[in-house]
Amino acid sequence: MTYSAEIKPGIEALKSALPSGAWTQDPDLIDPHLREWRDKYFGETPIMLTPRNTQEVSMAVKICAEHKLPIMPQGGNTGLVGGNTPQGEILISLKKMTVIRDVNTTANAMIIEAGATLQSALDAADGADRKFPLTLSSQGSCTIGGVLSTNAGGNHVLKYGTTKELVFGVEAVLADGSIFDGLTSLRKDNTGYDLSRLFLGAEGTLGIITAASLKLFPKPNYVQRALIGLDSAADAVSLLEPFRAGGRLAMFEVMPAIGYRAVVDNFDNVRDPFADQHPWYLLCDWDVDSEEEGLSIAENAIGKYIENNKIKDAVIAQNETQAADILSIREHMSAGQKFLGGSIKHDITVPIDKIPAFFLQADAAVENIIPGCRPVGFGHFGDGNIHYNIAQPVGADKERYLENWDALSQPIFDIVEALGGSISAEHGIGIMKRDDLAQRASPVKMKLLRAVKHALDPDRIMNPRVMV
Repeated sequence: MTYSAEIKPGIEALKSALPSGAWTQDPDLIDPHLREWRDKYFGETPIMLTPRNTQEVSMAVKICAEHKLPIMPQGGNTGLVGGNTPQGEILISLKKMTVIRDVNTTANAMIIEAGATLQSALDAADGADRKFPLTLSSQGSCTIGGVLSTNAGGNHVLKYGTTKELVFGVEAVLADGSIFDGLTSLRKDNTGYDLSRLFLGAEGTLGIITAASLKLFPKPNYVQRALIGLDSAADAVSLLEPFRAGGRLAMFEVMPAIGYRAVVDNFDNVRDPFADQHPWYLLCDWDVDSEEEGLSIAENAIGKYIENNKIKDAVIAQNETQAADILSIREHMSAGQKFLGGSIKHDITVPIDKIPAFFLQADAAVENIIPGCRPVGFGHFGDGNIHYNIAQPVGADKERYLENWDALSQPIFDIVEALGGSISAEHGIGIMKRDDLAQRASPVKMKLLRAVKHALDPDRIMNPRVMV
């Protein structure tokens, strides 16, 4: 591989200092790490580092700092905003750092390395009769470091909070190669700033998370699941308060008919449990002590609203197999939209009571810009997070349609801003929304973000194109 003369000494220093198994310039090995899974971003790197432990990460970063080489850390490469696709930076993949260092059931804490998949964390917690309540459709491939760096949300924010609320602390390598050890299981510690939280949602711009201490919870004895047919998004929002009475509600996911049909009509292993079609669908979970309690809660909650015709139909899971079948519809929502053609995607959040207003305004706005486009707004209504995707008009040219990304995005962001929401709920800023953040955030916020960045990374070598 060829690379410019000015970075050659740094590349050679990395190759000399690191073990042979901790770096590669083989294009066949590097190529999968240079393309985003939606094929929106493609990149390049002069070398990919694959450190096996925190000390090797530290050594690599020290060399990069000495030679002023920019760095892009990468987890499972499942990011959606361009923050994980290198454009000439040194690529540091954490995929070999997968050790679960400790599971402490007394402290309800687990220490796990950044390259471990989210699924491995879920399995480790389950094996200790505990629950780690972060679930994502990409959990088999996304990594702990990536999830923490983007502050992912998932389906259980309603009850357990975002990733930031599920972390005791982190271990991270700073821009000068020094190691910050914030691994702890302490629930109370008032010794200054909560430094670990700086790295959560920072997208690798302040340092590289190498391990984390995660919060575990008692595993519920039983999870009661139900799928409900509705007439409108407003009807779904109106059910949130009565459904979460008693504190048992753990999931409140809403899907429109267009997205629902894209899944049940195109995947052989997914079936529609309803005889009739509905404009909207609501998926709920209640964490309960017994199957009897779960059925009672679901039947009482749903029965009242079937009687007044707000709920059109419902399926209450009777066993784990049926519960898994229902959940698979939601888990296939992202993949199902590929059958609709090109899709312009947004990850936004608005106050929960503003969700119906958002849909009324956003649907009208995009239809006015591109007649025939098809909004697919779905997601975590229980915490206000909507994945507002806009599928191309039927028969439209995909590539030409995707050229309208900015034209459709700005009106959506205007509506979100007017409703007191956020243009990024759980996917992060990356490079996709970097300019939007700079334009829409307050000057004071941008000043503080840049000050923190400069304090921890004065030479701007840590993911320098991302966020700020």
